[in-house]
Amino acid sequence: MHAFEYHRPGSAKDAIGLASKKEEGRYLAGGQSLVQAMKLRLSSPTDLIDLGTIKDLAGIKVSGSTVEIGAMTRHADVAASAEVKKAIPALAALIGDRQVRHMGTIGGSLANNDPAADYPAAALGLGATITTNKRKIEADKFFIGLYETALEPGELITSVSFPAPKRAAYMKFKNPASRFAIVGVFVADFSGKVRVGVTGAGPSAFRQADMEKALSAKFAPESVANMKVKADGLNNDLHASPEYRAHLVTVMAKRAVEAALK
Repeated sequence: MHAFEYHRPGSAKDAIGLASKKEEGRYLAGGQSLVQAMKLRLSSPTDLIDLGTIKDLAGIKVSGSTVEIGAMTRHADVAASAEVKKAIPALAALIGDRQVRHMGTIGGSLANNDPAADYPAAALGLGATITTNKRKIEADKFFIGLYETALEPGELITSVSFPAPKRAAYMKFKNPASRFAIVGVFVADFSGKVRVGVTGAGPSAFRQADMEKALSAKFAPESVANMKVKADGLNNDLHASPEYRAHLVTVMAKRAVEAALK
C-alpha cells in the first residue's frame, strides 16, 4: 500500500468534517473492497476515515411497511434479523463468504457499487431510498456505472430504506469461489406493480423493464421463461460471455418468481 493517515472519528459529524478537510480522504466501512484495492495500489487515499465505531450508523428499524437499515449494519446482521425476515425475507440473503458477511456493510456495498454485488439488485428491485448526510437518493438514480454512484466527494450514506413488497425473491448464479453474482436477479411484487433488479450482468446493476411489464400483467414463471434478453453491453470476462449472462438473466428471473410464489 501507499502510505496513508488513519482516523477513527467518534461520530458521523466528525467523520464528515474530516472528509471535508482531506482532499483524497476515503471512508472505511467494512474494508472488504477498499483495503484490497489499496493493497493492489488501485486506490491510494491519503487518509482513511474509519466508521467502524460510530454506533448511530448501524441498526435495523421497521416502521409500518418500511425497513430502514443503518449504513454500517453488517451483512450478517441483516441476514439474521428477525424483523427483516418477517418484513422482506428476500433481503436476508447470505452474501459472500463468512468473513465478508461479518465485516462488510450495506452502506459500503452500495457506495462501492461493485458490478457483481448483491445489494444493488435488491435496492433497485425494491425501489430503495439511500439517505446521506445531504439528501435522499432514489435507487433508480443512485447507480451510475462501473463502480460509480451519484455520491458526491465526502458525501456519507447514513441509512437505506426499503419498502416491503407483497412478495419478493432473489436468485443468483454465483461464482463458486467468491460467491459474487455472475448474474443475480431480484424480483419484487408490489400488488401488481413489479420491479426487477439485475446485478452481475452489466457494468452496473440495472432494471429489466420488459420483465417488469410482463410480470405486472401476470406474476408467474412462464411470463419470463422464454424472454430473450439482449447481450449488447453486458459483461464479458473469464466467468461468462455476454450471451451466457443474457441467458442467465432469464433463468434467474424465472427462478426468483418461482421462489417468490412459494
